[in-house]
Amino acid sequence: MTDAAAHPDADTTQIEAAVFRRLRTHLMQQRPDVQNIDLMILAGFCRNCLADWYRDAAEERGLELTREQARDTVYGGNFQDWKTRHQREATPAQLAAFDAARRQHD
Repeated sequence: MTDAAAHPDADTTQIEAAVFRRLRTHLMQQRPDVQNIDLMILAGFCRNCLADWYRDAAEERGLELTREQARDTVYGGNFQDWKTRHQREATPAQLAAFDAARRQHD
């Protein structure tokens, strides 16, 4: 990681924050049909990963944030409500693809 990447200026931080908000809006409002397992298979991360990274970043700055609070932030509201409305059980095919993708990257 370059020094500039490790210590971004204010403009870079604002741009990155805007990109995060746009990604969050896209995944929560425009594409709630895309399942987390599909994101994991294709990209190696999902909405829950974003929440974990959000919490990690908060902790790096000395802020306490529970996993549920981070999830609520990323999911744009109560995580359990979103899960009930949008998340389906993974199919056997999705589980097999997930296992294959994980083995490929281990």
